[in-house]
Amino acid sequence: MIQAYVRATAPRGRETERVGPFLATYSPDDHPMLNYAIPDDGAQPTPAEIDALTAAYRRRGRLPRLEYFTEVAPGLEELLVEAGYALERRVPLMTCTPAGFADHPAPSGYAIREPESGEDYRRMRSAQNRAYGEPADVTEEEAERAEKSKAAGVTSALAEDLATGEIVGGGVALEIVDGTTEIAGIGVLDTHRHRGLATALTAFLTRDAYAKGAHTAFLTPGDAGIARLYARVGYRPAGECVHLSLG
Repeated sequence: MIQAYVRATAPRGRETERVGPFLATYSPDDHPMLNYAIPDDGAQPTPAEIDALTAAYRRRGRLPRLEYFTEVAPGLEELLVEAGYALERRVPLMTCTPAGFADHPAPSGYAIREPESGEDYRRMRSAQNRAYGEPADVTEEEAERAEKSKAAGVTSALAEDLATGEIVGGGVALEIVDGTTEIAGIGVLDTHRHRGLATALTAFLTRDAYAKGAHTAFLTPGDAGIARLYARVGYRPAGECVHLSLG
């Protein structure tokens, strides 16, 4: 169910191509994390099909990469490693349902809300970039994409310091497909961490998704410490995602 959701949403804003048992996606942005292939369920590609996938990414000047949940293709990782691909990381998959959801309001002195203007979206994206150690500058095109994503079903949430008006974090819930949504991009500036903002952002987006008809929300935390934050909202381990690439 979760992998089917990713297959449906990953092509948004990207070029796609079928290469053997893979859906290859190519973003206008050459950032490696935005360009990856997704295998079909039970994929057992031949060496020639793996080579064809590699060549497809090389032709576009992209790093050959895959991201997928291991349960859909249990034997694929071994085949990719034999072909020269290396494991980048294993990422836990966590899911939450309305029955297990635990709400968390914004901590005192902060507000969690949806962006209300193009400037809100720009400042939110800047805060997310900084939270992930990326440049704070946000291009006009990037800010416009973030604002327009609402029409595509994406819900954004920002964390605002009420004393200063500074936007100090943000996150998104991607479009709902067959009752499922992904919570992603949760980031808080390091000067405002350990106050419950990441938990409150996650709760806000999850609660909103349920109100819009979702029955399952999922996310992929970067490490065990972050996973504990999501567990407070009701997210529980449900598998793993692997990232592999060929440098």
